[in-house]
Amino acid sequence: MTPDAVVSPADIGIFGYGSLMWDPGFAFDEAQPALVRGWHRAFCVISHHYRGTKEKPGLVLGLARGGACRGRAFRVAAARAEATLAYLHEREMVHYVYVFREVTAELPDGRRVAAKTYVADTAHDRYRGGLTTEHAAAMIAEARGIGGTNVDYLENTIRHLDELGIREGALHRLRDAVRSLSRTRHPRA
Repeated sequence: MTPDAVVSPADIGIFGYGSLMWDPGFAFDEAQPALVRGWHRAFCVISHHYRGTKEKPGLVLGLARGGACRGRAFRVAAARAEATLAYLHEREMVHYVYVFREVTAELPDGRRVAAKTYVADTAHDRYRGGLTTEHAAAMIAEARGIGGTNVDYLENTIRHLDELGIREGALHRLRDAVRSLSRTRHPRA
């Protein structure tokens, strides 16, 4: 993805917008910042297992229609493409709440590359697009699953985005709303 990189037609691009950005779990030949238009990062997928329960569902990230999303584009060599895609399918398609698709990622040098990613399936019963910040904050503030609290997931996501230089205003506002709820529900003595 650098101008002088040799890219085989069988090399693949992967777009990460959540934990794939800082914990891809697969070998890659190159990674760099990328922008995908027409999609945005959102807490729009219900979690009954890792970050919530059926009684108190949590919310996790999905790529939802509209806007734009800054993330990372990875180039994976052709020799590892099949294994990488199998790994990603196993990691991301546990509940089939995502749709695997190809998007166009814009790189810092202005090039546009095809990248595979997972977007939230709006027809899935765990999709919750369009929640108000207040509603999402109330869910996140109360949810806990086998992976820990939903608040930790939100805070960890924002910390990693900040470290990568990606300022995500909507997620910062969501975090502020969750913190405000926590102060209201558990005021200091």
